[in-house]
Amino acid sequence: MNVKQLWNNAIQIFKTEIVFVISLFLAVCTSIISIPKLNYINFQVLILMFNLMMIISAFERLKLLDKIAVEILTKHKSLRMVSLILTSLCFISSMLITNDVALITFVPLTMIVAKKAKFNPIKIVIFETLAVNIGSSLTPMGNPQNLYLFSFFKMGILPFFKVTIAFVSIGALWLYILNCRISNINLEFHLDKIKIKDKKNVFIYCSLFIFILLSVFNVVDYRVAFIITLLVSFIIERKLFKEVDYFLLLTFVCFFIAIGNLSNMTIIDNFMRRILTNSTNIYFSSIFFSQLISNLPCTILLSKFTNYWKEILIGVNIGGTGTIIASLASLISYKFYAKEYDGKKYLFKFTIYNFVSLVIFTLLFYIFVNYHHL
Repeated sequence: MNVKQLWNNAIQIFKTEIVFVISLFLAVCTSIISIPKLNYINFQVLILMFNLMMIISAFERLKLLDKIAVEILTKHKSLRMVSLILTSLCFISSMLITNDVALITFVPLTMIVAKKAKFNPIKIVIFETLAVNIGSSLTPMGNPQNLYLFSFFKMGILPFFKVTIAFVSIGALWLYILNCRISNINLEFHLDKIKIKDKKNVFIYCSLFIFILLSVFNVVDYRVAFIITLLVSFIIERKLFKEVDYFLLLTFVCFFIAIGNLSNMTIIDNFMRRILTNSTNIYFSSIFFSQLISNLPCTILLSKFTNYWKEILIGVNIGGTGTIIASLASLISYKFYAKEYDGKKYLFKFTIYNFVSLVIFTLLFYIFVNYHHL
């Protein structure tokens, strides 16, 4: 590979993996000021994420979710019902397969339905994005920040659900109210049926998924789950190793290093400890910083300075609404939509719906934080 090819590859990475590039830049810059340490990196989170990525890639290859969606959509043809089905599928599936994968699965399907039925899916795509960011908040494996917090603070599953269930329940009601704004007109479209060819592999990977979930909940050692995941995938489907999002894992590593370096700088340490003095400040800081740097790095940063994990947990998940960078998954649906329709109009409507959601959720859960202390 010559210098020109290397340069072109670097440019391509910069364009497609901008978050990784930013995290790498931060890691390098902060390492010049403060010497990085290996213990900054949370290897348990990285291994759990790798395991989940492998199993989710297997599900995508097997087209499990696509089959479910197509089977349901072919039976319902009103625009409002199609919107409700797709939004619900995003909401529920994101709890198990992460918010970004839910969007990668269902937004393209939404675009296909929209083309065949000749309507603009702008509201549905926005609602789907809201749905995954709300629905994924329920479980530790629903999004990266939840998985990190669950592992970092060594939470029990019941205390975790006690915090997230209220947000997800109110979020589900809010999504239903929004969906009622969709016109109730009949659509005409046809979707090709999807057949599951390898039922044996479906059973194997579903069983492996359950085993991986047990490792997330600390019932099984995550290292054992890692070894079994490697062995099963190596024997059955080696191509899965190519489909893992290694840049996301490297992004985590870079954020771990950058934030580890920052938290050991006296000026940063003093500033964060000055503002993170009580549950209310931590709650609002989680929401505010999520809007600026997205909820994942915000989570890693704040966790270094406080033990108020409940406030961080609810704050960064509420903070996933708002700006388009508040949750990195939101960029996925934007890219899909902007390829076919007006991206500027999408951003405008997305921002309105998301900021209204952000204000409602922030005010509602401020009552819980302030009076019930979660």
